[in-house]
Amino acid sequence: MSADPDFEMLRAQMVREQLAARDIYDPRVLDVMHRLPRHAFVPDFLKSKAYEDGPLPIGNNQTISQPYIVALMTQMLLLSPDDVVLEIGTGSGYQTAVLSQLVRMVYSLERYPTLGEQASARLKSLGYHNVEVYIGDGSQGLPDMAPFDAIMVTAAAPAIPGPLRAQMAHGGRMVLPVGDANQQFLQRVRRTGDRWELEYLIPVMFVPLYGQHGFKTPDDPSDDKHKP
Repeated sequence: MSADPDFEMLRAQMVREQLAARDIYDPRVLDVMHRLPRHAFVPDFLKSKAYEDGPLPIGNNQTISQPYIVALMTQMLLLSPDDVVLEIGTGSGYQTAVLSQLVRMVYSLERYPTLGEQASARLKSLGYHNVEVYIGDGSQGLPDMAPFDAIMVTAAAPAIPGPLRAQMAHGGRMVLPVGDANQQFLQRVRRTGDRWELEYLIPVMFVPLYGQHGFKTPDDPSDDKHKP
């Protein structure tokens, strides 16, 4: 029988070789990703691959993002400890957990009920209590909890969703992939008063953001009976 992987060693190697050796320089982001057990957020049969340099499937045709992308998007949000953050696309809850260790409160919105419920239970069991997970159309955000100091979208939109832009606080930042199945760019939006400044970061490839202000929802039988 093979021995269990040394997750602590693999995590340190991930931070050193995949993050710090590239352009992840925020010490708070590096520290959180050094401490946070990524293997607890992937399916059991993939735990040995949890710290590899790539995304992994988590069900419902969704993925847990590559560690570098998680770190880069987090770093680009320029987070402060008192920030309130909206995350679109809870997925496994890993990115949610990373955010929760850097800010005051995270509201996370997931389209797929099964993923959202599993992530919520996982986050609570691991002790991440400054998080609330909701089920619904991520392209519409959570207007009742707005405004948000930062918004992270972990699925690609055809254009920046108007409701999300409107839910940014003054001085707020949003990081999201924008594009189609063939070409996407990670973008950062900053709000100053009634002005929104846009920066193009790097080419990426994410699953699509479905919803009223995203891509048209496919007739997908894998989306269970609780489909929003």
